[in-house]
Amino acid sequence: MKKTASSNKSAGKSSARKLASEPIGGGRGKRSLLFFLPAIWLGLIIGISLIEAPLKFTAPGITIPLGLGIGRRVFFAMNIVEVILAVVLITTLVRLLGRPSRQKLWGLGIAISVVLAIKILVIRPILNIRTDAVLAGNFAGGSTTHYFYVAADAALFILLITFMVVVTRRLLPKNPQALG
Repeated sequence: MKKTASSNKSAGKSSARKLASEPIGGGRGKRSLLFFLPAIWLGLIIGISLIEAPLKFTAPGITIPLGLGIGRRVFFAMNIVEVILAVVLITTLVRLLGRPSRQKLWGLGIAISVVLAIKILVIRPILNIRTDAVLAGNFAGGSTTHYFYVAADAALFILLITFMVVVTRRLLPKNPQALG
């Protein structure tokens, strides 16, 4: 029996509706990536942005120029890891959910990627200009530029936690007694 183009379209629409309301499909490993990738990313933000960066400047012998030089390298490396995590996260979404749709996970994945792009492509270059000036000895006083980076990390933090909550709700059975 041959399927017509219209029956394929309606089957596609019904399977898209199914995906939006059903738990996440795919193997357990792929599904668990949707939880663990954001968890690893959150660990990076907590460890580097919230702990390492502020403490670095309180260590004995660390001058502002030295701390900025170290921070530049650390955050450059962190941004590379964040891009890798974002690419793997989006790739996993594509493999598990198909093309982008109006599902919460897709919206969150796209929002996470946009905030990361702004952080790396807009905010980092501004911070680099400021750091270059300080390292060259042209220190013009305090700056609020770092607050934009902190705000981007805060937005990522909230988006990643929200993503993990949505994934957890979809991975757990609707019947709590099924957990044992």
